[in-house]
Amino acid sequence: MNGQLLQAYEDGCETFEGLRDAAVAHVTRLIAGAGLNIHHVTGRVKKRASLEDKLRRKPGRYGALSDVTDLVAVRVITYFESDVSVVSRLLEEHHVIDWENSIDKSKMHDPDRFGYMGVHYVVQVTPDSPDLPGFAGLKFEVQIRSILQHAWAEIEHDLGYKNREAIPREVQRRFYRLAGLLEMADEEFMTLHRLSQEYAATLPTRVEDAPDAVFVDAPSMKHLLGVAPVRDLDQQVAGALNVLLLTDWPDPERPQRLASLLHYVGVHSVGALQKELRRHEGEVVRFASLLLPRLREAWTPAGGARPGTSVVHYALLRACANPLLDPHEIVSMLDLRGVLSGDQLVAAVREAYAQVMADGSARVG
Repeated sequence: MNGQLLQAYEDGCETFEGLRDAAVAHVTRLIAGAGLNIHHVTGRVKKRASLEDKLRRKPGRYGALSDVTDLVAVRVITYFESDVSVVSRLLEEHHVIDWENSIDKSKMHDPDRFGYMGVHYVVQVTPDSPDLPGFAGLKFEVQIRSILQHAWAEIEHDLGYKNREAIPREVQRRFYRLAGLLEMADEEFMTLHRLSQEYAATLPTRVEDAPDAVFVDAPSMKHLLGVAPVRDLDQQVAGALNVLLLTDWPDPERPQRLASLLHYVGVHSVGALQKELRRHEGEVVRFASLLLPRLREAWTPAGGARPGTSVVHYALLRACANPLLDPHEIVSMLDLRGVLSGDQLVAAVREAYAQVMADGSARVG
């Protein structure tokens, strides 16, 4: 019997590989469509040696190859434990689940079961299954775990412990302690995620009502790039150069770089930044209109002025005016050295600053 099952496996390998690729693509689209950010989705087809071992360990259990429900498996690793249930609901809503062979291990509450708290679903592919009509009649397993649950499972597997009885008693206590620590870590990460979302959601109101109490950080800078006075001053700089302001410029790290830049020049609150930009509006625009034409290689490939350009030029003005600050540090923070050398960039900054000073308009310090 095992020989027949193994031959059927060999004959169907190409189909299993096609199902794997289609299932991974489908699950990825399903998750993306729900707006969920996860760590990764992968898939695999069980190797012949693994199937052979499974058949040997469980003689007589599998009468047909279709009884082996994990020939094709998709693994979904989420960042947060709470997202495991979100992915689970998505699968239940869009697929027929073989509940007899599915296991919701999140319902196991033994103190040492953290590593098993993922969910294993067996999906029955039907002609109505989205993205998978060509594989009707087949099944595939979906394993869903948080990244910490996955780490536990991988390390536990590497240690060779398949169940509680396999663990030496002197080792069990440390397993229990570690399970508790990882469960707490998962909960703390979820709390941090929730607090970060709440912080971002309240930023517009807090910036409007009490800007001096809002710290300059990546989330607050991301918000400020789209409102006055940063957005208005950016528009003025772009207008002075006769270029577009690239409002949708794809640079997720820019808010963090701008926040670090402002901290370096001594601006730590949103209120302080707003006051400084309004106070030095003319100097910033004049300085940018003198400096950027000297550095066309560094910015014209982008096709316009990037969001936050006014913040950059304010910081450069402040660095030039304060002998304790070094423009080289700002160049390093902005990662502008790929086109011109740091010395070339700083020389251009100092030349533009000297010209602004000669005009008698700059008083930044």
